Amino acid sequence: MKVVERLPEYEVKRSRRTTADIVVERDGRIIVRAPEWADDALIASVVKDRQYWIFKTLAEWREMNRSHIPREYRNGEGFLYLGRTYRLTLDPDTTEDLALKNGRFHLKRDLVVDAEGQRVREAFQNFYQRKGIKLLPGWVDYFAPKIGKIPVSVSVRDTGHWWASCSAKGSLAFHWKCMMAPRRIIDYIIVHELCHMHHRDHTEAFWNEVDKILPDYRERKEWLRKHGAGMDV
Repeated sequence: MKVVERLPEYEVKRSRRTTADIVVERDGRIIVRAPEWADDALIASVVKDRQYWIFKTLAEWREMNRSHIPREYRNGEGFLYLGRTYRLTLDPDTTEDLALKNGRFHLKRDLVVDAEGQRVREAFQNFYQRKGIKLLPGWVDYFAPKIGKIPVSVSVRDTGHWWASCSAKGSLAFHWKCMMAPRRIIDYIIVHELCHMHHRDHTEAFWNEVDKILPDYRERKEWLRKHGAGMDV
């Protein structure tokens, strides 16, 4: 196998962790999460050791995003909620910006006024955030005792290129886009973040914790990797 000599461009995020790992974000950025004490030379060595995996993962990312078709805000377009596709109706009479009723998304027609669709995206984001803050805390409460960790808070917001995050103090934040996924995938995201309350890194010990709760986590993780790019508005 030919070794790629050119190192990819990457960002470094240092924190109080014990090991370094590498992630390829949903926008294609390469992030090296490193201990505070790791110098640039050590980080470059880690990247060099994993460069084949990095380029392979980037190729898969490009292939997945090549098939992603942006949705249009028109009658009949499909949008996701909890793994199901619901058709869109541009409704001139609805009093809500966006509502899910009678098996369809009803969007206030007046919002479809700008070519960029910013007001429509905000309506969808607000919808998913409302649903998330209503449902996610209860789903977290179901898994927390099984993992032996209780978070101090649960929020739903734009977490950038992360599906969710767990702070050092035990606060969980979920991306509003999570609410587009099937429930079993949301369960995986929840368990993943709760297990970070035991282990901050993606070490073998961390994945062992996930495996105790979701023995099929690899299958769920792969679904998210393959279909995550399509969960957008």
